[in-house]
Amino acid sequence: MHIQDSHWSGAVATEVGGSGRVSAAANSRSAPLRVDAQRNLEHVLRAAREVFGELGYGAPMEDVARRARVGVGTVYRRFPSKDVLVRRIAEEETSRLTEQARTALGQEEEPWSALSRFLRTSVASGAGRLLPPHVLRVGVADDSTVVDDAVREETRVPQQRLGLAGQPELRVVAPRPVPAAEQDDAGAGELLDVVGQLVDRARAAGELRADVTVADVLLVIATAAPSLPDAAQQAAASARLLDILLEGLRSRPV
Repeated sequence: MHIQDSHWSGAVATEVGGSGRVSAAANSRSAPLRVDAQRNLEHVLRAAREVFGELGYGAPMEDVARRARVGVGTVYRRFPSKDVLVRRIAEEETSRLTEQARTALGQEEEPWSALSRFLRTSVASGAGRLLPPHVLRVGVADDSTVVDDAVREETRVPQQRLGLAGQPELRVVAPRPVPAAEQDDAGAGELLDVVGQLVDRARAAGELRADVTVADVLLVIATAAPSLPDAAQQAAASARLLDILLEGLRSRPV
């Protein structure tokens, strides 16, 4: 997956002015649109999901316009910068993943079934290819910093290190400070919380490896949905890869 943070950092500044007022571009999202304008918007969003999903967020706006069969000026009239479009797509895909996690949590009583259902649904939807960059950096931290139990519960990101006699030992490390522009971007905090509940339940039931983290689960979603030109081949490859990864996540009797 090819995701470039450089296309992400300016998104907030683009939509929100220095005074904290939401820009006209952001306001226009909720403004009523003419039928043709609404149709063009839907085409652009669909095309952006496809193009960014296939090529990453580094793909040019011209590719999005070409896939949507509209002029690039039409894209820019609705999204004044690429950052704004990237943010919109990531918000929608993160929201979709959050709802999929919440559905699995609420409808599956067995912890492993809930986690595996979430993974299968999310991989099949292809949303993992469009996750915001900072979500996949959860748990990246300086190994020398240990946090207390309150932060342990909040972050839900244990990191493994070797303890005495070379045995694995779990501790929680302070996550990388998140820049203000990335905080709560695209509902990432809510996604991490709900997926964290799935991970906690499966780990507590002894069905998930003790060293598996929320970041690992999101990485599975991001990597188990390869972009292939043939839809049937892509679905088969994703299902096969996910089966292998799920086996790797499960705990094994000692």
